[in-house]
Amino acid sequence: MGFYPKHVEVYEQALLHKSISQRTEQGRIVNNERLEFLGDAILDAIVADILFERFEGKREGFLTNTRSKIVQRETLNKLAIEIGLDKLMKSAPRSLSHNNYMYGNAFEAFIGAIYIDRGYDCCKYFVENKIITPHINLEKVAYKEVNFKSKLIEWSQKNKMEVSFELIEQSYDKENNPIFQTEIHIEGLAAGNGTGYSKKESQQNAARLALKNIKDTAFCEAINEAKAQKLLVVIEEPITETLPTDETIENNDADGAVVELSETDTHTSALNDQVV
Repeated sequence: MGFYPKHVEVYEQALLHKSISQRTEQGRIVNNERLEFLGDAILDAIVADILFERFEGKREGFLTNTRSKIVQRETLNKLAIEIGLDKLMKSAPRSLSHNNYMYGNAFEAFIGAIYIDRGYDCCKYFVENKIITPHINLEKVAYKEVNFKSKLIEWSQKNKMEVSFELIEQSYDKENNPIFQTEIHIEGLAAGNGTGYSKKESQQNAARLALKNIKDTAFCEAINEAKAQKLLVVIEEPITETLPTDETIENNDADGAVVELSETDTHTSALNDQVV
């Protein structure tokens, strides 16, 4: 890490998966989830700090997109493996197959542990000198296009979810540049809100947040419930039939009789009471 830890136990907790949570003498459950929460926020701040210094003059949208590429779960998972956290993790054997981002979550918890043990400056030193410099090419990452919108649409098609992109506001900044705000709905539920200096940028930022939200179990349950309710409404809706105008349609019934329909008729009938 480039420094000596003061409290080793906090790092041990950072590498303790919830599948084998421990209890203190007071009965409190101990695992790395709280440290993960803290580390997530600290890592966001540190990466923002580094990018702010590295890319002088770049707009907020550029900095936000670059940070999101660095702190996304796939990247953190890869980094955790590269620095060997996967070999130090303690978890139940079955947990790995159920959590593709377990190592990335542990990486965030590890950042939280450093912050608690040694403070922000030491934490920033670790991220900048032990993570970004040897493992991440900031210039390459910054200018590599990640199409969050396409990823979200691909996910929606795979899972048969209805996704919509809605421009909800257009305003102007202090320099009179237009700012667009887009909100994404999945099965009618707000899933992500993003702003940008173009509609495309605002959609990308909103999609990035939506992709993060669909990894949340509670949100996934909510959209699945909304989808189920829509399907239920469709099933329960009566059939509406519109008969053609000024046409005579001849249909043979079960006994061979002919029924003539020659008037316009819009009506509603139950499934078991249809017009023949």
